[in-house]
Amino acid sequence: MSAAADLTIVRGKKTAAQRILGVLSSGIVNIVLLIVALFWLVPSIGLFLMSLRTSGDNSSSGWWTIFTKPAQITLENYANLLGNPLIMGSFWNTIVIAVPATVLVVMIGAIAAYAFAWMDFPARDWLLIVVIVLLAVPVQVALIPLAQLFGAIGIFGSVLGVILFHTAFGLPFAIFLLRNFFTQVPGELLEAARIDGAGEWRIFFRVILPLGLPAIASLAIFQFLWTWNDMLVALIFTNADSMPITVAIQSQLRQFGSNIDVLSSGAFLSMIIPLIVFFAFQRYFVQALLAGSQK
Repeated sequence: MSAAADLTIVRGKKTAAQRILGVLSSGIVNIVLLIVALFWLVPSIGLFLMSLRTSGDNSSSGWWTIFTKPAQITLENYANLLGNPLIMGSFWNTIVIAVPATVLVVMIGAIAAYAFAWMDFPARDWLLIVVIVLLAVPVQVALIPLAQLFGAIGIFGSVLGVILFHTAFGLPFAIFLLRNFFTQVPGELLEAARIDGAGEWRIFFRVILPLGLPAIASLAIFQFLWTWNDMLVALIFTNADSMPITVAIQSQLRQFGSNIDVLSSGAFLSMIIPLIVFFAFQRYFVQALLAGSQK
């Protein structure tokens, strides 16, 4: 056996002390991460338990008393919430805003990203620089100008205005993210498709979209969460008939003492939908994060 092989075997062996230190170090890291996760989840757990208690119980004692008095658990808050026209109307408004704003950003962003990545057209690089610069433009800068524009064309205070706002501000990030991902697609695949007679649209739908599904799913998660949890834009561009659930819950804060049952159940309802969306697309999200580390 060669000296190099002997050295490899020696390096591959671990002493008992090294193995114990490895177990302890990994165990300590896991314990620390578990503690951090528990502290991170405490507000969410408390919110959920508050939503399962009556308004009187929440006013008289803390949510942690539910562990010693499980009889406090009730679904009355959620039953009342389903009959609350303000909260349920705002909940459907949120869906009507978030879903189209996400779909439009993903569709338009993917088409534009493919053009920036694999098509030659005049001033392509300059337009890409403009897109990158738009990433640094804060939302607050456009609130007043767009409010005046939407008022002039008659869509201020409507759901359509909020959808257009979120679509416009979501596109720069979408184009930047997807363009960087699409450039990693081997050019030989596109050339082979062109040789077989495929046009740009067919290449986009048959080659780019399937290969770019992890990045598209990640973009959809980001855009949906941003739109669903937004309150600043909705607070300015919606009215009583079109406001989403974030604005509806904020309007209930003025009477926090008497509306704590509505606030807790409504807030948890608004939180559970983004969680479902995230876990539904989690596999694609992880694939997009790991795509750059795989050769």
